[in-house]
Amino acid sequence: MTAHLQKTAIEYPYFVPRNSNGCVPVYSDFRNNRTRQLTLIRNVEGNVQALKDDLVATLFPDTPSKRVQNHRLKTQIRVHHNRHVVIQGGRWVNRVHKWLLARGF
Repeated sequence: MTAHLQKTAIEYPYFVPRNSNGCVPVYSDFRNNRTRQLTLIRNVEGNVQALKDDLVATLFPDTPSKRVQNHRLKTQIRVHHNRHVVIQGGRWVNRVHKWLLARGF
């Protein structure tokens, strides 16, 4: 008798579908003569704010969820057009990619 181990799928309020090449849609972007580094998570379905909150809670625990006025933060995470998450302030592509893969996306 063989025992089949079943993974219990965790349901998240958001979904990050893979692109047409089968890759997780996490990209880096450089602006202002490469002085402003952005990490983009594109085409998120569902509750994008919940994805942002999970990122803040797990990958960036020292980053407040809201921008503080008159205080420049190193890392800022924001939702763009209710479909994309933009992380500003560093190269986070590999870390975010591994985080999404660990969550089953």
